[in-house]
Amino acid sequence: MSVEKYPNNRMLGRREIVDGKPGKYVWMSYKEVYDIVIKVGNSIRSIGVDVGDKCGIYGANCPEWIISMEACNAHGLYCVPLYDTLGAGAVEFIISHAEVTIAFVEEKKLPELLKTFPNASKYLKTIVSFGKVTPEQKKELEEFGVVLYSWDEFLQLGSGKQFDLPVKKKEDICTIMYTSGTTGDPKGVLISNTSIVTLIAGVRRFLGSVDESLNVDDVYLSYLPLAHIFDRVIEECFIHHGASIGFWRGDVKLLTEDIGELKPTVFCAVPRVLDRIYSGLQQKIAAGGFLKSTLFNLAYAYKHHNLKKGRKHFEASPLSDKVVFSKVKEGLGGRVRLILSGAAPLAAHVEAFLRVVACCHVLQGYGLTETCAGTFVSLPNRYDMLGTVGPPVPNVDVCLESVPEMSYDALSSTPRGEVCVRGDILFSGYYKREDLTKEVMIDGWFHTGDVGEWQPNGSLKIIDRKKNIFKLSQGEYVAVENLENIYGNNPIIDSIWIYGNSFESFLVAVINPNQRAVEQWAEVNGLSGDFASLCEKPEVKEYILRELTKTGKEKKLKGFEFLKAVHLDPVPFDMERDLLTPTFKKKRPQLLKYYKDVIDSMYKGTK
Repeated sequence: MSVEKYPNNRMLGRREIVDGKPGKYVWMSYKEVYDIVIKVGNSIRSIGVDVGDKCGIYGANCPEWIISMEACNAHGLYCVPLYDTLGAGAVEFIISHAEVTIAFVEEKKLPELLKTFPNASKYLKTIVSFGKVTPEQKKELEEFGVVLYSWDEFLQLGSGKQFDLPVKKKEDICTIMYTSGTTGDPKGVLISNTSIVTLIAGVRRFLGSVDESLNVDDVYLSYLPLAHIFDRVIEECFIHHGASIGFWRGDVKLLTEDIGELKPTVFCAVPRVLDRIYSGLQQKIAAGGFLKSTLFNLAYAYKHHNLKKGRKHFEASPLSDKVVFSKVKEGLGGRVRLILSGAAPLAAHVEAFLRVVACCHVLQGYGLTETCAGTFVSLPNRYDMLGTVGPPVPNVDVCLESVPEMSYDALSSTPRGEVCVRGDILFSGYYKREDLTKEVMIDGWFHTGDVGEWQPNGSLKIIDRKKNIFKLSQGEYVAVENLENIYGNNPIIDSIWIYGNSFESFLVAVINPNQRAVEQWAEVNGLSGDFASLCEKPEVKEYILRELTKTGKEKKLKGFEFLKAVHLDPVPFDMERDLLTPTFKKKRPQLLKYYKDVIDSMYKGTK
């Protein structure tokens, strides 16, 4: 146990507020956290909650989230994260589907949770706030037969009581983690103790093999949702190594300030975050004047050239790192040695840029909730793995399975096929959905639905999605995610959704264009107006369509794979409009519903 090895190490920290202003991080040691976990566990057991019961956790990342999770682990409860981004409908569904009897909730999320009643009261009988509660809230819940406690009140319930920890087996379920899904209700992914332990062992082996082992001095910024497997297992790894986890304040606008104060050594991100960092840096470079821009471009070109030749990142251009790129490093706190991107594909040009300017390793990984996050990760100092997710991690078997209907052959000279995974890292099935489990688990292999291509260096490139295929009216099949990946590499756009159906003979697209690229082109070509008005101008649409046509020709796309019309939306696809999942995957049915009038207009206007 980490508490026995590192009792006095800093474990969990958050920024103190002094006179209404944020101060330094205040830390709890492993021993202090352990003592609170024991109190929470005793309180849980004192109200009759027992081994195998379901415990929900709802809210933004904070020390209480981890403490509640560890109390569940200690007493053999199923920890069931309730999605912080999907609203009351999904929360109510998860509570009822998982039969959650007790829930720990962030104070400001209590009003949202109250919306799930009276339906949720069939199972949910106890709610514990991470903070305070009001008499009105207690009274409202009492009417549904639910008891509400503040955090301090709940800790007192188990005072003076001691419950023996149950004996736990490797195959016991520790978490039911619901995936957001692009269609239908969320699926409850059953994750066992074996899956978590195997993942941690694999990460430890991988980082050790590339001389980047985690240690007690490492610091992690917890801001990606703990309700998702990516952040959950990363934090489990840090706890295993006796390292420190500092929590953000829950506001994206304050993230940079939190990074500067915490000074993390490992920074995990989803591509959306790294895209914003890239765009922000590009704007600063453009605004820096001729001399600074020239110096930056020369340093960038020199270091980039050396990286492509196989030099290690710290050897590629130490002078450039010190004189030019050090400000980028300071922007991430000054101590980051490892950036890991996951949850969705990272654009190759963004990855290449960060590898040059971030002064640290930039790795891209791949995994699903069903594979306990970690399945592939690229290797440090291997520029030839740019744009790939690297080789498989230790402790998993991987193979490609041919997809004949999409012309992907796993036995061809360039092997392509559906990515299949086997090993102890896998989930134990979908809760109450044996039918769905049988669809994806065949002869011990989990079928991911993603199509990969093996590279000569042993890494894997995700090139398509098996299910996102449709037929045009002339009978041609279109693998839409592959096209979105190809067009999406053009820096003139930030995001693209391509649409077609069996009643139409050509493709159209809704695009989030890159603001800086559009505004620069407009200025050169004498067009005025703000970004939103520029997106409506036919000249800008024609320009972007020409650029994407060039991309299509360079990649030797077939005629029916070229776009015939585009709509430019200055507002990025987002979760607020239900267009993306919390892991930033496109929700295609919802995109079609939202943009239906736009799609109809494009087809009518192009015929």
